[in-house]
Amino acid sequence: MGNYILETCVDCVESALAAEKGGASRVELCSDLVIGGVSPSLPLFRQIRKYTNLKIRVLLRPRYGDYCFSSYECDEMKEEVEMFRDEGADGVVVGALNSDGTLNTTELSRLKKAAGNMEIALHRAFDVCLDPIKGLEEMIDLGYDTILTSGQEPTAWEGRDMLKTLHEKSRGRIEILAAGGICRDVIEKLVPYTGISSYHMSGKIEVDSALTYRRPGASMGLPERDEYKLLRTDSSRVRDAVEYLTQAFCTPK
Repeated sequence: MGNYILETCVDCVESALAAEKGGASRVELCSDLVIGGVSPSLPLFRQIRKYTNLKIRVLLRPRYGDYCFSSYECDEMKEEVEMFRDEGADGVVVGALNSDGTLNTTELSRLKKAAGNMEIALHRAFDVCLDPIKGLEEMIDLGYDTILTSGQEPTAWEGRDMLKTLHEKSRGRIEILAAGGICRDVIEKLVPYTGISSYHMSGKIEVDSALTYRRPGASMGLPERDEYKLLRTDSSRVRDAVEYLTQAFCTPK
């Protein structure tokens, strides 16, 4: 490992094992990555602790959709922070917005206090906040460790100018973790353009379900998705990204 971070987003043990095999620095653990990720179960966390030696940050998001959460949902997130803190998670990944698009610093401060000594990151709620530069300073003031962001665009490459600005303005006070369409080819372009050394990827591919019996008609999930295709992290994609980052940040000049 060197002066870079390659975080892999996973929602099952198989993907965590692939991330570890590929050389990931840590994982962000969630459930239902197909909808952007929601809070995982405690048994899933325990399984990944059991079968890997990975550093685990846990994504806490009570539901799919926007990030303007009700007081009930905020209380739910706080309890989840405390639960995973007590379970020994390395960190949590959270986010919340006010109705006007500003960061909900009241709730984010409460979650930071609940996290205690755990690392804490702001997830991509940041990418739909009103003022990212103000938001950057607010997260630094609250003592957050990381901002996960695509530069407020659909992909990190599209958001490269904002990512560069955030990296420059952060001045090492907070980790800027670039996300959105991340793979080796994109990292190779982003590193010299932005200077960022921390990247977040799923490295996912579609694999066939083990179920050989396929009953037509009935659907239990997203109608636009083939339920017999599963998303899994590909260790070779992680390894390719790690290989470049090692060359870029660990090789003596």
